[in-house]
Amino acid sequence: MSFRPMFQQRAVAPIAATLLAGGIALYPRQTAYAEQPRDLRKPIYDDIPADIPEPSKPAPPASKPLISWPTTEPSSSSSPTPTDILAAQIRQARLFLYDHSLAAENSFNDFLSRALNIENAFTNTVASLAPSPESGERLLPGGVYVVVAAMAGSIVSRNRGILLRTASPLAFGTVAAWSLLPVTMRNISDLAWEYEKKVPAVAEQHIALRERAEHIWYTGIAHSSIARQRMEEKIGEARKKLEEAVSKGH
Repeated sequence: MSFRPMFQQRAVAPIAATLLAGGIALYPRQTAYAEQPRDLRKPIYDDIPADIPEPSKPAPPASKPLISWPTTEPSSSSSPTPTDILAAQIRQARLFLYDHSLAAENSFNDFLSRALNIENAFTNTVASLAPSPESGERLLPGGVYVVVAAMAGSIVSRNRGILLRTASPLAFGTVAAWSLLPVTMRNISDLAWEYEKKVPAVAEQHIALRERAEHIWYTGIAHSSIARQRMEEKIGEARKKLEEAVSKGH
């Protein structure tokens, strides 16, 4: 029989008793919880009050000011820079060129508008002078005859004075025109009268000359009829006398 197991059993017994007694002595009397309410907490050190404010956070660093680029408009406190002066002069030059180019463009447009209006008025006037198809009047042969009559008047007065050489073609041409192109000449006279009415003095002179010409024309017709009657009376008297003389001779 060995003595080692007996010795080991005797040595373990006091150690187990000692651990048991220490565990009973250190066994807690009250249950400890992981967390307690805030009002039951106590600071570790009694000399430090519980309501110590938290240390203030350091103030954030001041932000750096943004870089402000200089504007074209000069400030009231400082004088304008050469760049500002140059920009203002360039602006004035551009406005000057724009105004003058716009004025030139408007003037050119007005000129073209006036030219087109004049052209339209001229074409409409010429078209209004032409005879209507219902009248049966044709310009081509009638105009040729009028030109031939005017040339004949110049030939007739070839060896006469300057006044007669000027008036004869006009007279021959006018008479031929009123005879061959009455509708066209009436339209021309009406148009001329419309322009003459814009000048009262010319219109009055025209009326006076027309009345005098009409008076001379009607007077000439009346005198010619009277002369014709007298001539017929004279011819009748001469015929009677000749018949009487013939009858007495037989």
